[in-house]
Amino acid sequence: MKFLLLFLKGCAMGSADVVPGVSGGTIAFISGIYEELIRSIRSVDATALRLFIKFRFRELWSYVNGGFLLPVLLGIAVAIFSLARLMTWLLVHHPVAIWSFFFGLIVASALLVARQIGKWDWRSVGALLVGTAVAWWITVATPAQTPETWWFILLAGAIAVCAMILPGISGAFILLLLGKYQFIMQAVSDLNIPVMLVFLVGAAAGIIAFSHLLSWLLGRWHDVTVAVLMGFMVGSLNKVWPWKETLETYVDSHGKLQPLVERNIWPGHFEWQALLLGAAGFLTIWGIESLARRFGPHNDVK
Repeated sequence: MKFLLLFLKGCAMGSADVVPGVSGGTIAFISGIYEELIRSIRSVDATALRLFIKFRFRELWSYVNGGFLLPVLLGIAVAIFSLARLMTWLLVHHPVAIWSFFFGLIVASALLVARQIGKWDWRSVGALLVGTAVAWWITVATPAQTPETWWFILLAGAIAVCAMILPGISGAFILLLLGKYQFIMQAVSDLNIPVMLVFLVGAAAGIIAFSHLLSWLLGRWHDVTVAVLMGFMVGSLNKVWPWKETLETYVDSHGKLQPLVERNIWPGHFEWQALLLGAAGFLTIWGIESLARRFGPHNDVK
């Protein structure tokens, strides 16, 4: 049951990570595995490498918390490979419906994360406002045209994966800003092994380095750090607002027209489908959180 639940949480994280504007870190946080995930990733260090070189695999498994990491990473991988093409199709053909679902998901996530803050004071409120402002600025930044060379794919992997483990900061959206979202999604759909390997090497290096910093921040300034993460969620709502007007477009590397600059607008009429899907997203997060309280570990960094 524990393996299956961790696998399903990984699937939920992977599903979120392929959508620009939604963070897998959000799912990890509200499902109760966020800080254990950071702590486990942090354990992949020089000691783990020495154990691997000496073929001491039993000790290595225990040292890196393999019983936790394996089902989570397996779930993430399964979701990304199975949902990359579906999510791309849904965003093109049913944008209002899918964005409504994720809008409700993030609202519920932000409310649940607020419960993780032990004491609200001026530092926590200030951190919340800073996180909101940063995430809001990222959502209105204009995507760039960037090269498709190996070094930039490596860099994109390192940057995007750091965002993927931050609640509210979407790794997929960072890829969009770097001009590499469609490129990487196409590589996953086509099983372009060379591109995927370069991206994964950058991602592995980035997440190991970043996990040490984030774990230290959560251990030293827990409430302030969590308030910043909550702000990231609140600020990201600007990106996932379902109704948008495209102001500028660009042609991607595959000759397809893609939105470059958008602005939020009010819906022209009442859309019950969007309302229902928004409520479904909200209730989905509360359901995951209820399962986490019943079966999963509590967030606790030492």
